Amino acid sequence: MEVGVPKEIKDQEYRVGLTPGSVRVLSEAGHRVFVETLAGDGSGFDDQDYIEAGAKIVATASEAWSRELVIKVKEPLTAEYGFLRANQILFTYLHLAANRELTEALLEAGGVAIAYESVELPSGAFPLLSPMSVIAGRLSIQFGAHFLERQQGGRGVLLSGIPGVKSGHVVILGGGVVGTEAARIALGMGAQVTILDINVERLAYLETLFGSQVELLYSTSQSIAEAVPAADLVVGAVLVPGKKPPTLVSRQLVERMRPGSVIVDVAVDQGGCIETLKVTSHSSPTYTKAGVVHYGVPNMPGAVPWTATQALNHSTLPYILQLANQGLTALEKNASLAKGLNVKNHQLLHPAVQEVFPDL
Repeated sequence: MEVGVPKEIKDQEYRVGLTPGSVRVLSEAGHRVFVETLAGDGSGFDDQDYIEAGAKIVATASEAWSRELVIKVKEPLTAEYGFLRANQILFTYLHLAANRELTEALLEAGGVAIAYESVELPSGAFPLLSPMSVIAGRLSIQFGAHFLERQQGGRGVLLSGIPGVKSGHVVILGGGVVGTEAARIALGMGAQVTILDINVERLAYLETLFGSQVELLYSTSQSIAEAVPAADLVVGAVLVPGKKPPTLVSRQLVERMRPGSVIVDVAVDQGGCIETLKVTSHSSPTYTKAGVVHYGVPNMPGAVPWTATQALNHSTLPYILQLANQGLTALEKNASLAKGLNVKNHQLLHPAVQEVFPDL
């Protein structure tokens, strides 16, 4: 099969769909890989690395997109809609629930679109979402700490505190992978940490991880209303597979936060759980609303592409190899991969996205 790897064009998105190592595996399996020139530069892989791995370097995005199987990292942007076509399998992050325009473009094109974030194991785990969730969770604290600096518009709080001065307070909404990793880094920095979640079993598991170091609260509107105004940094870490998360922090609640506090919503690519938060970019990552610094970059792991690209490929390569070897038959043989199918032959097939767009 011919596999195309276009260069990502989202703002400061430096990840790439395939590493040279993954290209070598595909090449050795008899597949031809076409990589757009400079596609891997941001992740530390130059064209020569891909050539040595067996890829052919192509000069334009069109040449990479015109293959049977297209591997990307982020969803197609408007400028790429013209590359979508029938008889094409697109495998990438899609997050369609937050993007009606892209959903309509995929339906009109008539190809097959499989979303990384929808691939689901029988256990309920999301193996292709997890590695980026780990990175985003860890980065949420790193970025949050940075934007708490006074020069960045924050309160001037050092999360670790120092002897004689109390540490900063981090409130994390959601105790899944993102929330757990955020808590891990926040604790490592010496912050006070509160996690809120609606799953009592998950809270019990978090207690086994963190013991009494973290305050674990059952998430209700009241507990959120009490915790958020006391926070220096609020991390939105709520995932509802395929759907927009519920709005947990209202505009009125944001207005009760102290000026210079920071909100980082990792779920912004699915619509976010903070009413006042909108999508930003790595070029312009924050804005201030009601005196609170808001960070809403939807491709946070793109800030650490050398790490993120390799982590993503470790998880995606087995599925990519199945698609290259078997084509659409892979969806019949692998139930987990089939869960990732969002669009096929002008039809919207993922149940959660269907609920969001019942008219499509």
